[in-house]
Amino acid sequence: MALKPDRIELLTDISNFMNTTTADDGRGGVVSYVTSGAGVAMDDALSVVAYASLASGALPAGILLNDVVDLDLTRQHINWHKDEVQKGGKVTVLRIGQVTTNLITGSPSAGDPAYVGANGYISTSTGTGVAKIGMFLSEKDADGYAKVSINIQ
Repeated sequence: MALKPDRIELLTDISNFMNTTTADDGRGGVVSYVTSGAGVAMDDALSVVAYASLASGALPAGILLNDVVDLDLTRQHINWHKDEVQKGGKVTVLRIGQVTTNLITGSPSAGDPAYVGANGYISTSTGTGVAKIGMFLSEKDADGYAKVSINIQ
């Protein structure tokens, strides 16, 4: 589990699809735009997000709030209590709010800026073409979780 239930969701977006699973890291990382639709794009198959393998040049969409799974739906159903979404389905992305996650690289302190990291991680370091997504509100605890304020405009 990469996202604790202690969070504040002020602005979420449900207009994007995710075509990859999150089996390794799960929810709580920064998803970036792979392709984007035109106009409102609520049902546009081109509105796709994923965990970006490189931080440089990634256009952050927000923090992923769902687990994306690849299930054989003829044999079992999605566990709605775990907020699972089938691979290729619509995901909920947090654009403005606060989360407690362990998908963090580096050693943050309260007040440090938060940036997009590789593979969906939130990073403490910047670089060329790396977008700022918010600010750390705490340092990591014993389990590696930290509180992060997210503000993606």
